[in-house]
Amino acid sequence: MPFGYPVMLDLRGRRCVVIGETAVRERKVEGLLAAGADDVVVVAPGAGDVPPGVEVLRRSWEPEDLDGAFLVVASTDDAEEGAAIARAARARGALVNVMDDVANCDWAAPSVVRRGDLVFAIATGGGSPALARALRVELSGAFGPEWAEVVRVLREVRDQTVAELPDRQERARRWRASLDVNEAGALAREGRFQELRDILLARLRSEASA
Repeated sequence: MPFGYPVMLDLRGRRCVVIGETAVRERKVEGLLAAGADDVVVVAPGAGDVPPGVEVLRRSWEPEDLDGAFLVVASTDDAEEGAAIARAARARGALVNVMDDVANCDWAAPSVVRRGDLVFAIATGGGSPALARALRVELSGAFGPEWAEVVRVLREVRDQTVAELPDRQERARRWRASLDVNEAGALAREGRFQELRDILLARLRSEASA
């Protein structure tokens, strides 16, 4: 299966380069920023408007533009140019994705549903982009914006109880016993986040004292 190993990358403090007008139009810059990238460079003669804080070079790309890059996203209608971008990126140890050019891709961009730190990434190995889009729509409806706050509450509870549950396997077991995803969703839709927090703390501590 192509691009079969799923991975989530930490882009903070790592240089990301976006090449080409199509990549900009398809919101690759915004996708990188949403994922936490804070060092993004756009190289495109007709880049148009880009989000604040992004460096823009309105000209054709040069190999030196990829110096220090960690991740590269590129679009081009020229197969030779796409191959050249991939070679230049790989020579510098960067991961590259030349859009619609599998041979010149080290990674694939999935369909994404993002709710704060909760991220669903859907991929079909290129077999059916339509299915990936359809599943993204379905997940977007099933998991609304309130799930960003659910994750924040869970993180808070975890941080508060991790010292009380030092054994990792036991901690995982107690979380499995305590967390009901359907219940969390129902409470979140009603804005009852403090109640969710209190329920989890009580269950985890009850398990801990048992």
